[in-house]
Amino acid sequence: MQESTVSSAHSGMKLGTYLHHVLDISSTQIKSAKWENRILVNGTPKFVSFTLCEGDRVTFLDSEIVPVYSVTPSDIPINVVYIDDYLMIIDKPARIATSSSIRYPHDALENAVFSYLGCPDGFIFRPINRLDKGTSGLMCVARDPYTQCTLQSLLHTAAFARSYLAVTDGIPEQPKGTIDLPIGKKEGPTIQREIRQDGKPSITHYEVLCENNSRSLIRLKLETGRTHQIRVHLSSIGCPVFGDFLYGKESDMLPGRFALHSESLTLIHPKTHESMTFSSDLPSELRHLLD
Repeated sequence: MQESTVSSAHSGMKLGTYLHHVLDISSTQIKSAKWENRILVNGTPKFVSFTLCEGDRVTFLDSEIVPVYSVTPSDIPINVVYIDDYLMIIDKPARIATSSSIRYPHDALENAVFSYLGCPDGFIFRPINRLDKGTSGLMCVARDPYTQCTLQSLLHTAAFARSYLAVTDGIPEQPKGTIDLPIGKKEGPTIQREIRQDGKPSITHYEVLCENNSRSLIRLKLETGRTHQIRVHLSSIGCPVFGDFLYGKESDMLPGRFALHSESLTLIHPKTHESMTFSSDLPSELRHLLD
């Protein structure tokens, strides 16, 4: 993908000319892209004859590369909350990975979506927000490259807002607050992240909804989207997610998962521009932790 903001020097230039002479994209590439809605101005497909203005954001989406692997169908049941020609909202169960891989070649959400859609030719899995294997709840999956690009550009804005619920080991000192601590990868051959001064800025807002003995139910909203952000931030204040084997303590009460759930998702539909909100109740196995 290439993106560029039109300067005053190029204001009034035709889009096709801008792509060719400013972004150095060949005529053959432009011709192919214009029929596939891969040329966008301010997030909307435009003809190459479109006249640009200063400040316009021009996006040229690369042609899709079909994966070299073949996705196998899976009979894993999934709860599709909403689907149309552009996107689908899935209430992901815990204990399954989002994407198939060498480690999970047949039993990931990707395989289940492939099967749900009827095993279409040229299938490409386009998750907008990803959930860890141990996390349950709402996910958005795009069904075409334009929708994928548009929604990914809206992540962590009011046009694509999410909230999470976590049951934690420990109760925060303050009933609500903001954790603003940079997160980076832990050194060595590990997937773990940690708080570190040279990490990327990471901001999590939280509110304690209820407490029970040494556990609490917390609602969280993210300003940034770092890997394992919620898990690392809650652990940093002494309240790790219950059952989190990486940043807390694994528990036999939650085999194969931990107590984190994607509770709500609000997005602006990239085609209809309608505001859509979806919600998912806290699973019973997590509610029982608070009994």
